[in-house]
Amino acid sequence: AADKIRLIPQDFFAELCEQIIQHLNHKIPGINTAELCQRIQTSGVDINIGDLAKVANTLSFLFSTAARNNLSTEELVASLGSGVSTLPKHALQVIRHVWNEQGKAIAGSEDARTTATVGQFVDMKWKLGVAMSSDTCRSLKYPYVTVTLTVADPSGQITDKSFEMTIPQFKNFSRQFKEMASVLETV
Repeated sequence: AADKIRLIPQDFFAELCEQIIQHLNHKIPGINTAELCQRIQTSGVDINIGDLAKVANTLSFLFSTAARNNLSTEELVASLGSGVSTLPKHALQVIRHVWNEQGKAIAGSEDARTTATVGQFVDMKWKLGVAMSSDTCRSLKYPYVTVTLTVADPSGQITDKSFEMTIPQFKNFSRQFKEMASVLETV
């Protein structure tokens, strides 16, 4: 990941680090690497979303491990500077600054020590559509529901998952949500 970090301008790298810290502190549901990647590319840097996601995962692991081990800023920076593939100077400066300013909140958080292994729901969008015809059938008039779930995986990467359902499938889906709601009311 060190070679990919070299590509990222310092201001974008700082923004990524701060978003990761906020995610680990449960202040934001995740890191929108697609949006950040697009902004980095617009600035003239040739990086793809897969590489940026690897950097984000590496930094998330770094910060959560440092929190679990209650590392001081100097201990964290010293361990990063002594690695086989050392980080660029600007990255070490950003990590030092972000950890010094905001790392203590994670280190004090019990949640950071027990990193979640499931994703987090961010948003849900749906739309009703009707298929009017196809190349094999002239008159379908077939209603369907398209659902897009926005989720943040455990490392904080935000992704959209879309799927379509027939009306009976949607009614079953809706019934299950109503069952969950009624169970939650008893808690």
